Amino acid sequence: MKYQNYIFDLYGTLLDIRTNENKPYLWKKMSEIYSALGAVYTPAELKKEFRRLEREAVKHAASEQGAAENTSASEQEDLCHLPAHIEVDLRQVFMQLFEQKGVACDDALAKTVAVTFRALSRKMICVYEGVHETLAALKAQGKGIYLLSNAQSDFTRPELAMTGLEGYFDGILISSEEGVKKPGTSFYECLFERFGLEASACLMVGNDETSDIAGALAVGMDSLYVHTEISPPIESVKGIAAYSVMDGDWGKVKELLLK
Repeated sequence: MKYQNYIFDLYGTLLDIRTNENKPYLWKKMSEIYSALGAVYTPAELKKEFRRLEREAVKHAASEQGAAENTSASEQEDLCHLPAHIEVDLRQVFMQLFEQKGVACDDALAKTVAVTFRALSRKMICVYEGVHETLAALKAQGKGIYLLSNAQSDFTRPELAMTGLEGYFDGILISSEEGVKKPGTSFYECLFERFGLEASACLMVGNDETSDIAGALAVGMDSLYVHTEISPPIESVKGIAAYSVMDGDWGKVKELLLK
């Protein structure tokens, strides 16, 4: 391929993952953990408060961003600054759950609880067959490899290490660390600016038509769409993706990327 840099989505593109944040077992165990540490919640109360604090955090971030940009609501929409493109760091939510029960919580404890929450909600995780070989081959060709993921840092960085993917990347951007997510153009632009990349020299590889493919198109970047089992339903990406693999076969992805 003509590209010097390859930008990868993570979940559903490189990693197959299944989680369930609604299962009663998760909230039962999390309520036990919080209660054991002095912040007493029932499972139902904990789930309700977690979701409420999450919503409030997004609204607060949207309000702060709008004030900082000094733009009207319509201008914010044009600039992809609506709450839909805002990402908050859930570590702060885990911390607030302690604090509103009068229990002190430092950053280390909040991170540990976040990692525990992810482990309890995760049903399975595995690297798609052929991913390691493809990334290694791209590196051997001297290509730049970058990760652009809509994700929580406390969930994703441990999972990158667990699956052996961490070392392939020349740069990693995770939405919770940046405060914005795909398809927000500022997330893509942050990647370009931080690592000195030109959109025309990059290929976005992802499994989501909106976040990965339409988002890349909006910043002038070509894309490869990979349809996997956890991709949102779609009929076609014709006209918006330069390349596509509609059956999730990483053998075909590898062939395209390395030719």
